[in-house]
Amino acid sequence: MTRKFRFGAGGEGNKEEGGARKFVQLAQTAEEYGFDAFAIPDHLGNQVGPLAALGALSQATTTIRLGTSVLANGFRHPAILAKEATTIDVLSKGRLELGIGAGWMKEEFDKAGIEFESPGTRIRRLDEALTILDGLMRGETVDFDGEFYQIKGLEGSPRPRQGPRPPIAVGAGGPKMLALAAKHADIVSIAPGTTADGKMKLSDMTLEKTAARVDRVREAAGDRFDDIELNWTIAVIVITDDRVATAEMALKALDQGYPPNIERDTTFTVDDVLSSPYIAIGSFEEIADQIRRVRERTSMSFVGVFPTQMDAFAPIIPILKGE
Repeated sequence: MTRKFRFGAGGEGNKEEGGARKFVQLAQTAEEYGFDAFAIPDHLGNQVGPLAALGALSQATTTIRLGTSVLANGFRHPAILAKEATTIDVLSKGRLELGIGAGWMKEEFDKAGIEFESPGTRIRRLDEALTILDGLMRGETVDFDGEFYQIKGLEGSPRPRQGPRPPIAVGAGGPKMLALAAKHADIVSIAPGTTADGKMKLSDMTLEKTAARVDRVREAAGDRFDDIELNWTIAVIVITDDRVATAEMALKALDQGYPPNIERDTTFTVDDVLSSPYIAIGSFEEIADQIRRVRERTSMSFVGVFPTQMDAFAPIIPILKGE
């Protein structure tokens, strides 16, 4: 099944003064540009609180869907999160998309005095949290006796505006997280694998590796795969009339350690750069064609960009809108 394209902006923190107001302005600009969704990240540093910010955005916007990209499960109990989430869904008139993950930035956990558990433990904890969230956000009465959470006759309230509940998005790169996302999520964000210090692995940014991660989701999801929307976020957008020369410049920048959040653990070619789902280089039409090829190869259809690149990407939206 080929899904129509959707476009989302979000995923970066803010460190300058007036950051909370800036998030409102960014969301309003995204709505004006025709983006379908706007998401706020979840970090403990110099950044707005995502749930409070979504409450504000529910009143400052009218049509754009609102999400988180993504909440760290270890920061919040799922019973509390479910109430906050359904409240935002009611306030926004049914526009919430709740993104949640296992949490990955150890430094933040350490600074807050929150235990940063092993990867396996964090994944098991998220599995339980997603089960609880699913029930409570439907307005059901939940009983749950697990390894991490014990819920006794708690009724989900308020009931959400969306039925049966707001969609849940889970970001995943590794095999276990991809399987977990396939089990629970309505939206799966296909992400490159990361190193221990949080850098994206260059080897995971090829089109073929991305397609392989989608195949893992397909295998784990079974019959429900067609009900899952697949998302990815373009990390780099460069508008140019010379794709090859710009790709060559990108390879030189990688050799020099830029951008610093990418771990060069393999050798990339110009073709690798130009076909990667996470790098968009070319004219508006060429980038639109590239995105079409990514969807054809992987079935991913929900395209994300960072707020700093909304202006660059905006002219591509009308080219692909409705396809």
